[in-house]
Amino acid sequence: MDLLKEFWLFLRERKKFWLLPIIITMLLLGLILVFAQGTAVAPFIYTLF
Repeated sequence: MDLLKEFWLFLRERKKFWLLPIIITMLLLGLILVFAQGTAVAPFIYTLF
C-alpha cells in the first residue's frame, strides 16, 4: 500500500494524471492474461496479442 500511496503523491505533485488510465489498462490486461492462462479461453486471448 505504501507504493500506491507514493505513486498517487507523485501523480498529484507532478500533474501527470494522464498516466493513470495507461497504468490501469496495463494492470487489467496483465491480470486477464494471468487468470486466463490455465483456462480454455487462453488460445483466444493470445490471438489478440
